[in-house]
Amino acid sequence: MPENDRVSERRHVLVLPDRDAAEEVAEELPDRFGVAETPQLFRDALAGEDDAEDAQWLVVVEDPDGRLDAAALDELAAEHEGWLEAP
Repeated sequence: MPENDRVSERRHVLVLPDRDAAEEVAEELPDRFGVAETPQLFRDALAGEDDAEDAQWLVVVEDPDGRLDAAALDELAAEHEGWLEAP
C-alpha cells in the first residue's frame, strides 16, 4: 500500500510543569485547535522521585489526520512553561 494511502495515527505529547498547567492546556485545545477528543492527562514522576511536587504532567492529544501544527502546539505549551515532546 502506498504511503499516501495509509491513515497516519499521530499523537502529540505536551509536557507541562504541573497539573494546573496541564488542565489549562487541555481546556484551551478545543478552542484553539478544534480538537474534538478530550486530551488525556498523565502524571509523569521524575525518576527516583515520589513527591508530587517533582512530577511533570503530560497532555496527550490524538491527531489521526495529522492536521495539528506541531509548532503551534509547542507555542501553547511554552505559554504554560512546557514544551512539545519530539516524536
